[in-house]
Formats: sequence, C-alpha cells, structure tokens
Amino acid sequence: MVNAMADEAKDDREIECITVVAREFTPAAMEYHRQRLGEQRYAIEGQIKRHKFYLAEGPGPAKELFDGEPYYAATFVRRKGGK
Repeated sequence: MVNAMADEAKDDREIECITVVAREFTPAAMEYHRQRLGEQRYAIEGQIKRHKFYLAEGPGPAKELFDGEPYYAATFVRRKGGK
C-alpha cells in the first residue's frame, strides 16, 4: 500500500492539470481552444460532466461550493516527458 501511494505521488508530480468549471457544457469545452491548451500539449481527461463541488478543510465537514449548484468540470492534463 505504501509503495502504491509513493508511485501515485510520483505520478502526480509528472502531471499538470487544469480544471475549468462552468455553468454550462459549451463554455467549459471551449476554454480548451480559448487558452490554446492543445498548443501547450494538454489533452482532455475523461468526460465533461456536471459535479457538485465541496471544499474540505481540516477535520470538520466539507463545505458546499457554488451554493450547492452543480457545475460542469473539464480537466485538461499535460504529462511531463511526452507521455
């Protein structure tokens, strides 16, 4: 288990992520083009889907963000080393 966690931490250092949050699908998807992420070697990771967002800080319960409203999230990933 510890080795798996160390491998995951190493993988995280080799990946750069940008997540775009938008009320609607199209603006989230179009941000890829607006920021020219393809030219920077970013690729979409998974599907653009609606999410509810929470912020966890410390041992207390997580707090809802955006007044509990679901937003679309698009995550773009750039892996170091050309992977």
